[in-house]
Amino acid sequence: MPNKKKRPKKPALTARTADKHRLYQESVQDPEAEVSFLSRTFHKLRGRPARSLREDFCGTALLCAEWVKKKDRTAVGIDLDPNVIAWGKKHNIEPLGEAARRVEIREADVRDKCPGHFDITVALNFSYFVFRTRDEMRDYFATVRRSMLKEGLFFVDAYGGYESWQPMEEPRRMNGFTYVWDQDEVCPIDNGVVNYIHFEFRDGTKLKRAFTYEWRLWTLPEIMELLAEAGFSKSTVYWEDGDAKGEGTGVFRPKLHVGQEAAWVAYVVAEP
Repeated sequence: MPNKKKRPKKPALTARTADKHRLYQESVQDPEAEVSFLSRTFHKLRGRPARSLREDFCGTALLCAEWVKKKDRTAVGIDLDPNVIAWGKKHNIEPLGEAARRVEIREADVRDKCPGHFDITVALNFSYFVFRTRDEMRDYFATVRRSMLKEGLFFVDAYGGYESWQPMEEPRRMNGFTYVWDQDEVCPIDNGVVNYIHFEFRDGTKLKRAFTYEWRLWTLPEIMELLAEAGFSKSTVYWEDGDAKGEGTGVFRPKLHVGQEAAWVAYVVAEP
């Protein structure tokens, strides 16, 4: 039997050779699961498939790219960073081929008027926490509401739990590197937080502070109150189910009351 050629091993990742955007996508994002949740929730609440998506703070537009893999869908991504937009177009949008024509990426402020009306609008990965005051957040939510269809839905995520108020580092082993979530500063006066993402590699090198986030840590009641003040008629918290060991299952359902947890991530779904 002839010998099979051995595939050349990929070179080990180092701080010099790694691409921080690719590392972020691998360690933070799960576009397949998110698209499934968005489309399933919309269909359940509206009785029809969602076709148009607006992704605020889209970054590399990975979610937009996943959304349009289904032929009847379109996506608009909005972000302020031209370098991240360029990376996303090259690595996530252009490889789509024909489907890339159904994605539009706009370099703009998410609070600017956005042409078009959308079935689903999202602000994920806690990106909208960049707004630090109630007035800023209310104005952003009101802008989103004006760009939505009557049957549209607005999805945001949030995180919390008593550990979220503590300075700490949380490492997680990935394929070829370690992702480190660093809660560096937490201010109880204004709920201001400074968080970093670091990446560490097997050769001992590190990408320190590859990403920096200066946010206000918003609570779920605050988010829902501001959505109401911005004109949304209803908002619902979707909480993750737990298994017998208390680990998250990846299934999110509407909840009115839950027990306290050390750390949690939830979605808020708002209706105009």
